[in-house]
Amino acid sequence: MKQSILIGNSNFSSIRENNYFYVDKTNFIKEWWENAHIDTLLMRPPNFGKTLNLSMIDSFFSCKYANRSDLFEGLSIWKYEKYRELQGSYPVIYLSFEDVKANTFSDAKKYIMQKSIEVCNSFRFIAESKDFNYFSDCEFSDINATHLLNKLSFHLYHYYGKKVIILLDDFDAPIREAYWHGYWYEMVYFMSSLFLSTFKVNEYLECSLITGSTGRGFGSPLCDVNHLSIITTSSKMYANYFGFTEDEVFKALDTWSLLNRKEEVKEWYGGFTFGECNDS
Repeated sequence: MKQSILIGNSNFSSIRENNYFYVDKTNFIKEWWENAHIDTLLMRPPNFGKTLNLSMIDSFFSCKYANRSDLFEGLSIWKYEKYRELQGSYPVIYLSFEDVKANTFSDAKKYIMQKSIEVCNSFRFIAESKDFNYFSDCEFSDINATHLLNKLSFHLYHYYGKKVIILLDDFDAPIREAYWHGYWYEMVYFMSSLFLSTFKVNEYLECSLITGSTGRGFGSPLCDVNHLSIITTSSKMYANYFGFTEDEVFKALDTWSLLNRKEEVKEWYGGFTFGECNDS
């Protein structure tokens, strides 16, 4: 029985729970983890699987998914005993700035604040400080906003006894909006402070993975982050894990008895130009 294809779903656990068609990219977990970069910035075009891969890493490492081996059984990562033991064993902070769109800096900053609050509220069961329970927009100063994820990391570390993994998707979306609406400098200054506190001076950080899709200039808030490994589209590192390789495309076509459309697909789909065909 052929699996259903679900368009537009970037939630890894939902795809696996409902047995939707999924191209196995789980070896990305192993390669990223073993590269041992403290902070990794992955730049890829839109619609190349960044969000799905971050959701996959969240489902793999987060304590929220402890005892959820069913999500990974049968996938390539599960053949490694070391990684079976790591599944569901880390506190993970996962947020996305994809939908931070506003005409003014004030509104954009509020959206970012609210996202930070929502993440903190998801861990309310461990909160011992009013910092995570009583903030309102009127009380939420820039200083509080830029240090909140650092404070959350502190609480998670002391609750779980492990440093945190931070996943940030589409970090540059607010900066793109700021550029088009005329508040770029204010946004860059604010986000520089946010990233400084969250990544550079966060002693409770194990590692982070950050994704973006724009080029130079929009990454300036991350300039002060030490040990940042920047992976662009020109790099071969992780190339096979974003978009589909030629081999993956042709296997999918074969699954649906569409190999006769192979040449047609090659004409309009260039995703596998970022990766290399693996015949193994």
